[in-house]
Amino acid sequence: MNTIEMKNVDKSYGKNKVLDNVTFSIEKGHIVGLIGPNGAGKSTIMKIISGLIHRSGGELKLFESNRDIHKNRNRISFMIENPIIDLSLTAYENMQYMRMLRGVSDEARINELLTYVKLNDVNKNAKYFSLGMKQRLGIAMALLPDPDVLVLDEPINGLDPEGIYEIRYILKDLCENQGKTIIISSHILSELSELCTDYIIINKGKIVESISTEELLSHSRSYISVKTDNINKTAATLEKNMQLSDYKMYNDNELRIYEKLDNIAEISKTITDSGFIILQFVIQNESLEEYYLSKVDSSVDTKNNSKRFKLFRKKGA
Repeated sequence: MNTIEMKNVDKSYGKNKVLDNVTFSIEKGHIVGLIGPNGAGKSTIMKIISGLIHRSGGELKLFESNRDIHKNRNRISFMIENPIIDLSLTAYENMQYMRMLRGVSDEARINELLTYVKLNDVNKNAKYFSLGMKQRLGIAMALLPDPDVLVLDEPINGLDPEGIYEIRYILKDLCENQGKTIIISSHILSELSELCTDYIIINKGKIVESISTEELLSHSRSYISVKTDNINKTAATLEKNMQLSDYKMYNDNELRIYEKLDNIAEISKTITDSGFIILQFVIQNESLEEYYLSKVDSSVDTKNNSKRFKLFRKKGA
């Protein structure tokens, strides 16, 4: 069953077209990463689903129906840009306010959800919360009406590694054990790769590709990752002695060889016979970041792309 479908959806502000013929579908029980650069249209898609803005054209279906859109939106909870938290209230008081706003009759659900996100023993006002605590409270508030779908905009942005782990654990549990469907946007693609079952890549208002994790792995290129005591001379030697041409240099200290993967022993021997010390020599697959960059901007020179590439890595990675 598809929970959300967009077909040929456009959105314009005057002459500025921010969504162009957007088409995708999201299956029940999946975690879908919506990825793209700033201004690509990610938040616009989420706001159209939530009803905060109206599409200029195309069709929106919620739970396989384009009728009763408002009623079906009650089965979806949203956390777009920032959780709506009153900083002068405690976690419980914020939950109580949201319970009344969403018409949830079961007051016991507040403690149940605060326990779930590990905020049940926190009695201070939200203005003293860490960013991770605020994000967990936002998720708890979104879960109050027991939605079928969660739409989360940048829920791990700015979090420390511990906070990212906590959010990841919650979202995985909601999907795998509670059957929730989750749409999540983030710039930290290394984290999405550990969380999502599917990805929707968007750039300049257009869908570049919709792909599952399995398809991503099958499409990602394998390569030999080589580090030596002199990587530039190593590359020149391999190019001269083995006629290598399909390789790239990363961060000025790593050589990635995409050809002759069946001739690993000869590559290693050529390196050592030339007097270089091998510091790393492993076969790996391209990451989500690299696949994303190749799809969003095929003209990027990844040999000289270290600054842009680092934008998608979490702190401490």
